[in-house]
Amino acid sequence: MPIETIYGQLKGLKASQIKPLQRLYQQRIPSDCLTTFEFAQRLAAISTDIQQPVCAYLNRRGQVIRVGVGTLSQTQIPPLELPRYGAERLCGIRCIATQLHDDAPKQSCLTTMAVQRLDALVTLTLTGKGFQRRGGGATGYVKETYLVHLIPQGDLQTENPHCWEVSPPMSLETIAEQDFLDLVEGLEEEFRREYLGWEVDTARDRVLAIGLITDKMTPQQSEDRLAELTRLIDTAGGEVLQSIQQKRARPHPQTVVGTGKVQEIALAVQMIGANLVAFDRDLSPAQVRNLETQIGTRVVDRTEVILDIFAQRAQSRAGKLQVELAQLEYMLPRLTGRGQAMSRLGGGIGTRGPGETKLETERRSIQRRLTRLQQEVNQLQAHRARLRQQRQKKDVPSVAIVGYTNAGKSTLINALTNAEVYAEDKLFATLDPTTRRLALTHAVTGEPLNALLTDTVGFIQELPPPLVDAFRATLEEVTEADALLHVVDLSHPAWQTHIRSVMTILSEMPIAPGPVLVAFNKIDRADAKFFEIAKEEYPLAVFISASQRLGLDTLRQKLAQLVHYSTASS
Repeated sequence: MPIETIYGQLKGLKASQIKPLQRLYQQRIPSDCLTTFEFAQRLAAISTDIQQPVCAYLNRRGQVIRVGVGTLSQTQIPPLELPRYGAERLCGIRCIATQLHDDAPKQSCLTTMAVQRLDALVTLTLTGKGFQRRGGGATGYVKETYLVHLIPQGDLQTENPHCWEVSPPMSLETIAEQDFLDLVEGLEEEFRREYLGWEVDTARDRVLAIGLITDKMTPQQSEDRLAELTRLIDTAGGEVLQSIQQKRARPHPQTVVGTGKVQEIALAVQMIGANLVAFDRDLSPAQVRNLETQIGTRVVDRTEVILDIFAQRAQSRAGKLQVELAQLEYMLPRLTGRGQAMSRLGGGIGTRGPGETKLETERRSIQRRLTRLQQEVNQLQAHRARLRQQRQKKDVPSVAIVGYTNAGKSTLINALTNAEVYAEDKLFATLDPTTRRLALTHAVTGEPLNALLTDTVGFIQELPPPLVDAFRATLEEVTEADALLHVVDLSHPAWQTHIRSVMTILSEMPIAPGPVLVAFNKIDRADAKFFEIAKEEYPLAVFISASQRLGLDTLRQKLAQLVHYSTASS
């Protein structure tokens, strides 16, 4: 961009009106002044002439770095283009803006100021008249002024939840006498103290969770999705500081939520000191880029949070292999549009010409790695197939435990087989499948019967496609098992939705799985109402508490009957 670029609403302006705007770039005011009398009057004179608001952005050296026609939101600097940005400091830029009405600055203007973390905002109201002095000076155009600046205010529950302070109307002379450097140095010192308090409080990511309620969802479903996202973030090692929801007929194609809600999110990020924004749905690469540009902080979707959990949980070589494959498949379409990071390589003699972009080289590198990982996953798949064939030769029946994540599958296999599988009250606590011998009594002969019980990876609503593809070697343990034990967390309010999600994933598998026994777990914590509904809808189900070892004998009997039925019919 040329240094004299004028931003904002230029339609209808004559060349003679744009020239004075461009000359503003040649102005410089003392670094310790918010503005000078002369500069403010000159800006107001231009605004009066074109009958539109004008904004001039100045750095701390007093140089004009951006001039725009329109309101603050129409001429704002995108957060990612600011010279410095972060919750612990101001951006180093102040704005002198005119407005055609006499009122205090509007809410939208204040929000934009807070999102950019401007050092200060000086608003000039106009008289509608004045006169030009010989030599280019102007006077009589400014009626009153308002001074706005941020304050360290991060508590949304206070009587004044805003993070800014608006002065009463003042004269231009009073504003011109303000010590600008003393103001910003004092504010930044307070911001640093507050930021250090956040850092001491927790080393975890400070997350703002965003939910969208569409016409296809009930309020309860949206609440469940947002609650599940909160659990996922907690499992990934983050801390959800606040949740924001919006109701829309359908997601916005560019930013998922509406323009006003994006501004609200950007403001909330500043107020609570969040360093990550997480959405309860999958985002396209373009949506992530647009949101990050407008919000000024990193944006992730639900799939990325799940992939991060899987990367932390993978212990075996097979698990790490499948996680890396899923991450690369997710990353590949998101390489484009990463700005200068993907610009052309090289420079200087011998490197000019069409060349090859960094994007192309990185994409090819990922493709090579994907091909290699795919071959290793295929080998893993073949290895597990051979192991299953050996078990089938020995006529050892197998049962795979399936269920929604955190339903208690690992706790159950520990209780039934005295295994020592890692179990924790977190989503996706167990990632690698574990197989243990289960002692049963034959349902017909009464003789001892050995079966293999396999604990599989937990399912989740709308399981991300990259995970389904990458973990197909693991999921085949489900399709090749003689029978399935479907564990359901009856204490969860959305247990019926969880059942539907698991059955949907099972129905989409290439090979139809064997017969299924439903086991409702955590009955010691379940609501009596849920208990009655489950008994009525699933009369053949078994009710247990794996942690309290309740109903396990009945479960063994039912499993023996299930194994007998599956092996007799095969």
